Amino acid sequence: MKAFKLFLFISAVITLMVSCGQNYTPKEPGYFRIDFPEKKYVLVDTVFPYKFEMPVYAELEPDKYHPGSFNSNIVFPEFNGTVHLTYFNVGNNIDRLLEDNRKMVYKHTIKADAINEQYYEDTLKSVYGALYEIKGNAASSVQFFVTDSTRHFLRGALYFNNVPNKDSLAPVIKFVEKDMIHLIETLSWK
Repeated sequence: MKAFKLFLFISAVITLMVSCGQNYTPKEPGYFRIDFPEKKYVLVDTVFPYKFEMPVYAELEPDKYHPGSFNSNIVFPEFNGTVHLTYFNVGNNIDRLLEDNRKMVYKHTIKADAINEQYYEDTLKSVYGALYEIKGNAASSVQFFVTDSTRHFLRGALYFNNVPNKDSLAPVIKFVEKDMIHLIETLSWK
């Protein structure tokens, strides 16, 4: 019996020594799988001086901070995110509006790894603008502006109601970015 206990003890010691010789690498934390809804859009044609298509899985809410304005928010409740839309009459201030937009985008350079610009032009509808992809852990990941350069200027910025984490938010940002591009491509002035 003593020989059997000694055998078990020696086996346990050898097993521990062999298993401790390997390097252990902890795994990265995983993120939840996100099931995205099917892309479907509905026309938004209100009293605003512009109309566009937005996703059916989003909600249009008035801007509570500027009641009576042509500002609104496209809320994505499933993703805890919002695209804030801000409208301006151009008048003679197109240069100031463009510069203010540029400042709003590039104030995220502190946290951004890169900022990619994609320009849009639809001469038939007089819609000109740019979409900005702000890479990294910036507060706003996607922004855009569109204008006809004489009367209308619309700015949009995507924000999430949580701490920015480019790894966990990346799939959602790409998904909503396509909706923002669809908004730009379907936008027309009244």
